[in-house]
Amino acid sequence: MKRLSALLSAAALVTVSLVTGTPSAGATPAQPADVISPTPYMGWNTYYGLAGDFTEDTIKSVADSLVSRGLAKAGYDIVWLDGGWQADVPRSEAGDLQPHPAKFPNGLKPLVDYIHSKGLKAGIYTDAGPYIPGKCGLGSGGGYYQRDADQFAAWGFDAVKVDYLCGIAADLDPKTVFTEFAQALRNNASKRPMIFNLCNPVTSPDWGDYPESQQSIYSWSYAPGIAQSWRTYTDVGFLGDIKFKDVLRNYDANARHPEVVKPGAFSDPDYLGPELGMSDEEFRSQFSLWAVAAAPLVIGSDVRKLSAKTIATLTDPDVIAINQDRAAVQAVRVGAAGTTETWVKRLADGGRAVVLLNRGDSARTLTTTAGAIGLSGARFTVKNAWTNAVTESAGTISAAVPAHGTALFRVEPARGVPGAPHVTAGIPQVTKVGSDAQPEGVAPVVAGGDELTVQVAVRNDGLLPVFKPLVKVAGGAGWTVRALTKAPALLLGGRQATFVFQVKLPVGAAVGSASLTATTSYQTVGYGVKRLTTVSPVVVAPEPPAGTVALSHHDWISATSGWMSPTIDEAVGGGSPIQLVGTTYPTGIGVASPSTVRYYVGKECSRLTGTVGIDDAVRNVGPEGGTATFQVIGDGKILYDSGVVDRDNPKAIDVDLTGVRVLDLTVGDAGDGGYNDRADWAAPTITC
Repeated sequence: MKRLSALLSAAALVTVSLVTGTPSAGATPAQPADVISPTPYMGWNTYYGLAGDFTEDTIKSVADSLVSRGLAKAGYDIVWLDGGWQADVPRSEAGDLQPHPAKFPNGLKPLVDYIHSKGLKAGIYTDAGPYIPGKCGLGSGGGYYQRDADQFAAWGFDAVKVDYLCGIAADLDPKTVFTEFAQALRNNASKRPMIFNLCNPVTSPDWGDYPESQQSIYSWSYAPGIAQSWRTYTDVGFLGDIKFKDVLRNYDANARHPEVVKPGAFSDPDYLGPELGMSDEEFRSQFSLWAVAAAPLVIGSDVRKLSAKTIATLTDPDVIAINQDRAAVQAVRVGAAGTTETWVKRLADGGRAVVLLNRGDSARTLTTTAGAIGLSGARFTVKNAWTNAVTESAGTISAAVPAHGTALFRVEPARGVPGAPHVTAGIPQVTKVGSDAQPEGVAPVVAGGDELTVQVAVRNDGLLPVFKPLVKVAGGAGWTVRALTKAPALLLGGRQATFVFQVKLPVGAAVGSASLTATTSYQTVGYGVKRLTTVSPVVVAPEPPAGTVALSHHDWISATSGWMSPTIDEAVGGGSPIQLVGTTYPTGIGVASPSTVRYYVGKECSRLTGTVGIDDAVRNVGPEGGTATFQVIGDGKILYDSGVVDRDNPKAIDVDLTGVRVLDLTVGDAGDGGYNDRADWAAPTITC
């Protein structure tokens, strides 16, 4: 608690009473007159959704959509041109940066004026290093900082993103060059205030072997004094492709130095990526995490194509209010890191924003306490930022959280008459399939004809009791459900009731994604009947393999790859055949670390053989990286571990699969990052 309080206090602009939320005497310093964007700025950027493929008409269309779709009103008011706006020869003979004449035939000033006419702001992109053809698209180094800052201001831009691709190519010191660029922006001839987004994405070993002083992880040590935001890790994804695992990676890196965040200066974990590869649940998690991190909210997707559901997520007023809280405090983790975590952000009114994060592949009920998040008292108001439901807790804060999901609450001391009790309707948990216990943290895998034991835990965290709690469970088409426990008459505050069911799948159950749905109802004094619905996804597996066959030709349940997507009978990322130290294999699975490929073998298989190694394609990239670890895991137990495998020494595998239902083939990065880790499961042959 002492460490948590210290971190929160160090990061806050104002000190507040934990209980009343009133500012402490003398604790509210005046905002400096020159603070630009005292709360995290918001907007849109071309990079992930459009890459360099945009024109004057494209940008006007996006600006129109920001307004017409309600995003501008919600705060997304910067239209930001990333790389691609410049001419093929970026600088004129006179030395001025120039826009691409075909994309911007009227120049940039009329476009900026159009953006401003919509009540929006305009942002632009450059690099801190000198332009080096083939290494980067444009650069302001080599003596052009002040000239370019003056040009951006004269065009009317309100924000400048300054990259470091040219900078790292020229082996420059980022602290030196970014400080010089910041001074040029402040001293622009038009005296125009402009947001400075310091964007050093260089990380090791992902980018190669660089000293810490040149990496993104070092920017926190100097950027808060010169920039409105600074990137804290490498890119959160690739063009048109952002994965949840990389969102978590960037969030964790971003969380390392909350103490330096303050009004007008924010850690930047990179852009929001709705509909670019994540599920809706995963994107809500990204948005919740960015909100409590006091991170800039910049949309990377093409906003013209986003669904109405995604627009509603992006414009949720309670989530945005947490991000825009005037104290400008970055969240810190309470307790240890793990599959499930609690993150807390101190708010200017003394309350707390709380994220319950589930990194795992199965739904979980997560819990924290008011004391753990820095609040004291007997009663607490708990507002769900996503559903707007307001309940009251006696001190425990819990939620049923889907896989890769979050619960986001605003918590503060309660006053007045007691409110509706905070009740958590548990997510259906598959605890057994037949006689087999299920490993925690993985999505349940079932098959036609299976008999499941399912539990739903309902807990009352309020002061008042609830009456006639009842749970009903439903599965897929043809599934039968039988209750094994009797519902209690009431559930007192601070108590939990567990409902147990037997669920049986028909022999011909449809293969693919399915779900178990629990509907919980209860009665409260003064608040009527409440109903809550929770859903647990399950996977109905295909038939297991038969005979001695190439495993790569059998349908997997799920498959992930650190870079791009797993490939069948090809090396990942290029379409070349699987090849290890000169030997070509006609069958196999190509992945990049980290990776997990999951199969259902249903206790029908006895043996897996093959070869694991680093594909020869890495030799075309460079000497860096190219090490991995391979594991064969059956029902959560490690059956084979390769140790570190390098590009010159593949290893043969022969693994006993007797009694295994669910088989995982996993690849790790061997501790040196995923750079150049193109890994192969070569000729994987399974006997069933």
